[in-house]
Amino acid sequence: MALHITPDNRLKKLIVIGDRLLIKPSKPNEQTASGLYLPPGVQEKEKVQQGYVIKAGPGYAIPMPVEEEPWKTEEEKIKYVPLQAREGDLAIFLLSGATEVMYENEKYFIVPQGAVLMIEREEDL
Repeated sequence: MALHITPDNRLKKLIVIGDRLLIKPSKPNEQTASGLYLPPGVQEKEKVQQGYVIKAGPGYAIPMPVEEEPWKTEEEKIKYVPLQAREGDLAIFLLSGATEVMYENEKYFIVPQGAVLMIEREEDL
């Protein structure tokens, strides 16, 4: 059975590793509903960027004690400390820690959570 890539599922085959986030940059003067935006001067001088978290990795792997439990699968043996950032969050991050990638003619950044300065989450308080 062949899998066909459509606009809806094209990012599903991307798996983000560890404490990294896949972020789609927002436009420089784009303002969020709550009024948060980075003025162009800040972005140029400070090398700070903002964008939306598209995918998040599982988090920081926790070393597990060696236990011989043959009934457990490999996936069950790995535990993670989850990331604070979630899909849909607006993240403000340092460009120095980010890696720019192009995927299907669109620009994204792969950003470790340590390079994220702040997130804005659109949900009821």
